[in-house]
Amino acid sequence: MQMNTFKKEERLCSVRLIQSLFHSGSSFVVYPFRVVYRFEKRDVGAAQVLISVSKRRFKLAVTRNSIKRRLREAYRLEKGAKLLPFLDERKWYLAFAIQYIGKQEEAVLSTLREKMITVFKKLQHESDRMDQHLSD
Repeated sequence: MQMNTFKKEERLCSVRLIQSLFHSGSSFVVYPFRVVYRFEKRDVGAAQVLISVSKRRFKLAVTRNSIKRRLREAYRLEKGAKLLPFLDERKWYLAFAIQYIGKQEEAVLSTLREKMITVFKKLQHESDRMDQHLSD
């Protein structure tokens, strides 16, 4: 049975890592997300994620928190099948930030789960591109 958990080790909390992610990471947009990511080769495949919702776009903390809660839930449910096995197989460490740039009405869990799968596929594609650059 697969454990769909979202533990402290999976959250990106280190100020140093967050600064390096935004300073030297790459990014792409899969609406309603903007994803900033950074891959590293390590002994064990793992992922750490930062989830953020703009205060400028969503003034009320209640709204921001409910969107963040849905984003965490979508990530928690989809990572085990799509993302983590891929990272384990390739021995990649992935630090990434998911920023919500959509509208409040679009923050439905089913839609967010579909888009999260699209984000994971795009991250896999980007890691394949990095593999090609490293092997050249």
